[in-house]
Amino acid sequence: MTAIDRPSDLRHASASAVATAPRIRASRQDGTYPRPQLLREHWTNLDGVWSFRYDDEDRGRDAGWDAGRFGQERTIVVPFPPESPASGIGDSGFHPIVWYARTITSADLEQAGRSALSPRIVLHFGAVDYRASVWIDGYFVGEHEGGHTPFSFDVTTRVDDDDDHTIVVRVEDDPVDLTQPRGKQDWHLEAHAIWYRRTTGIWQTVWLEAVPEVSIANLHWVPLDRERISVRAHFSRKTEAGSRLRIALHWDEGDEGLGTVETVLPAAADHLELVVTLARQFNGQAEDELWWSPETPRLVDAQVSLISPAGVALDTVASYLGVRTVAIERGHFLLNSSPYDVRSVLEQGFWPESHLAAPSAEALRREVELIKDLGFTAVRVHQKIEDPRFLYWADRLGLLVWGEAANAYAFSPTAVQRHMREWMDAVHRDISHPSIVTWVPINESWGVQHIVSDPAQQAYARSLADVTRALDPSRPVLSNDGWEHVDSDILTIHDYEGDNEVLARTYADDGARRRALSGMGPAARRILVDGAEDEGQPVMLTEFGGVNYQLGARREDGWGYTAAVDGDDWLRKISGLYDAIRASSFLAGSCYTQLTDTMQETNGLLTDDRQPKMPVELIRRAVTGKD
Repeated sequence: MTAIDRPSDLRHASASAVATAPRIRASRQDGTYPRPQLLREHWTNLDGVWSFRYDDEDRGRDAGWDAGRFGQERTIVVPFPPESPASGIGDSGFHPIVWYARTITSADLEQAGRSALSPRIVLHFGAVDYRASVWIDGYFVGEHEGGHTPFSFDVTTRVDDDDDHTIVVRVEDDPVDLTQPRGKQDWHLEAHAIWYRRTTGIWQTVWLEAVPEVSIANLHWVPLDRERISVRAHFSRKTEAGSRLRIALHWDEGDEGLGTVETVLPAAADHLELVVTLARQFNGQAEDELWWSPETPRLVDAQVSLISPAGVALDTVASYLGVRTVAIERGHFLLNSSPYDVRSVLEQGFWPESHLAAPSAEALRREVELIKDLGFTAVRVHQKIEDPRFLYWADRLGLLVWGEAANAYAFSPTAVQRHMREWMDAVHRDISHPSIVTWVPINESWGVQHIVSDPAQQAYARSLADVTRALDPSRPVLSNDGWEHVDSDILTIHDYEGDNEVLARTYADDGARRRALSGMGPAARRILVDGAEDEGQPVMLTEFGGVNYQLGARREDGWGYTAAVDGDDWLRKISGLYDAIRASSFLAGSCYTQLTDTMQETNGLLTDDRQPKMPVELIRRAVTGKD
């Protein structure tokens, strides 16, 4: 690792570099770019109408569909899954294999920025559930497994002329394969209990991008403390000896250049790790001016350039970061070294018209705004690795996020391999977002249903937690959210007790804490298993509430964990539950179930189309206890 940890390294940056803001201010983007922490000026959005066909009998490859000749094809609107109305199809049946095709033109390539300086064309997929194979003009270009994580292919040699070209995508998504990380997607034909309609195939943006022969492929920003930032840069190919990486930082809100660092890369480097110290943070009386928090979501813009030995900028990208620390200490969750009450809401990330895919880029911003308007400081995106643009708005507007995996429901070597790989990819994708403050690889023992007694499942949960810490030692990790913890930095409990007086007694004081952690918890589940002990970790109630109240036409199958007779009763119940939590002497945070009604679950604070069930100010008062 190259360390840059002396004040002079930034203090002696050239005046022009310090004073000049980045050309593209990533912290002030419009939220449409699919990869918000690594921006280039040009890209082509391939969302829209594609050709589409089901392949229930798995005969498409033998029939030559990989060349784009589907025969009795229909159209679909990408990136909406075919189960959703927004796709134009709306078929929620079992279809384990689907095919897509789209023509790209020379105009698409030019819009993506193809030029003599950026001759290489990269085809990106935000997320495709579950296993994707991709062809261009009948030539196989690659495949990917994992329904929630991005992938890309360099397709330069397949589109290096001015002809039109056909992209074909074949997707396998077995609706009843419980070893696939699926989250809340139902394996029954009809949605039941707490599970929802499936999301098959492409469900995040597809896009083209032109890049130089050697380009910056990935950036990671991880605050080590309030002064030092760990930076990791990955390159598309090995760099030439004598190449340099230049990082210019600028705080837009304060109109302040934070300095420029330039370092020589090792010979034939495909990545670089370094530590950057922010010299202005040495003034302890002013260090908080730059901190990121929900109350002060300050972001630092970065312009990162790969420089040739001759001094030519080979590639330049825009990014951003947040300066903040997260820790646990003496039963508290610490944000920027101070205890912070995590007031969170459970977010399913499901829309009636588009399912797991957001109906628009603007809807992702609106979701964050609604959560904050209701008085929450945090969100637990449940069983879904959310669109990066949602995380951008959480970064920019100020909202803590618990990053959670989509779980499988079977335990087997295949399930372990699939979940571990997808989770590692998710941490890799999202590690730079300051909003993410906790990692949650397992929820409620899903996929490790016998963790109380099975040593293999216990070992797997521990290994997931440890691998997460190895990838990112800067954030707390939960081995299992809700109960049956084997090695968690925060001890979390799910409790849907509807009587606020009972809830208050359960979590009243230190004696209640000892009883909760040492005995049988809610749903007849132990909180600690496999020799795990209470070591003074923070304790949080990370699912509670779930009060059913329906507006307008009632669903016969609508339900919640408790029920209200009308809006006033609903508010009284929510206020009473929050009063019980606020009275606890030890709870360090909570998470209300849930933000929105979602299919048959009618226990949201909002309807499924995001309308508040009572005036926002009244809901906020119930949540916060303040006018």
